[in-house]
Amino acid sequence: MNDLEVRQLRYFVAVAEELHFGRAAERLGMAQPPLSRTIRDLERQLGVTLFERTTRQVRLTGAGEVLLRDARTALEAVTAAAHRARHAGSVSPRLRIALKADIDGGLLPQILDAYSADRAALPPELVLGGIGAQPQALRDGLADVALVLRPVDERGLDTEPLLTEPVLVAMAATDPLAARTQLCLADLTGRSLLNGAPADEGPAAPSPPGEAAPASNLSEIFSLVETGSILFFTPASVARRNPRPGVAFRPVSDVPDCTLAVAWPQDAHSPAVAAFVRAAVEVAHHAGVEPHMHSTPA
Repeated sequence: MNDLEVRQLRYFVAVAEELHFGRAAERLGMAQPPLSRTIRDLERQLGVTLFERTTRQVRLTGAGEVLLRDARTALEAVTAAAHRARHAGSVSPRLRIALKADIDGGLLPQILDAYSADRAALPPELVLGGIGAQPQALRDGLADVALVLRPVDERGLDTEPLLTEPVLVAMAATDPLAARTQLCLADLTGRSLLNGAPADEGPAAPSPPGEAAPASNLSEIFSLVETGSILFFTPASVARRNPRPGVAFRPVSDVPDCTLAVAWPQDAHSPAVAAFVRAAVEVAHHAGVEPHMHSTPA
């Protein structure tokens, strides 16, 4: 059997994720007939059937599900290799730190100070992204180290916890629920989150199909909260750093605490990454927020 090509894997993954040859071809920017031929050739090359095709639907076979899992991993590795090689060959290499703005437990300035004092330190470069985007940035080779909120997808990563703190719900100060000092998820029935999901399903509730978040930064989000349009779950440290007269933050008894952690690729051998991890752990320790300790909400 000949070795698989990256092109074949990309085509296969597109069809496997879309489960529709026409949509997959559109996503790939190509015509459908050559895409179909490539998939048939791939099946002959492997000697297995990857898709069950009928006039109504396309479904993955057991062999297709296995290939999809491994193909995604392989494509991530190829993409990451290119990004890391390009970064390593840079005239001025930097340590790329992925994070969501404000999701650092208030520790980032101290971590950067401690890191910069290490002989192995490279100039830092912040790679900002949405909540949950940081692990993929590491796997894709777009970042070297990250600050993440657990739970996250930790495939291929090593992590070290820094601090654990309560998750609060932000609501309009005029909301009747703001008069209470303690809430539970059932109290939030009928309210919506930023992504349109029901608030009583908690902070991990998935977005309804077709829903797009109406805001991305905290200023915009809290402005929506002030109007009573949405509720918003946030770590206690974010609430402390963003007081607003029109927003009330309340604990929710049945929402688990969140853990801030530092994460890096398992195969990382960079002295700069090791220096950043050391700095993050030391700063968290000296700040008095041992891993799994509860920060006090404001």
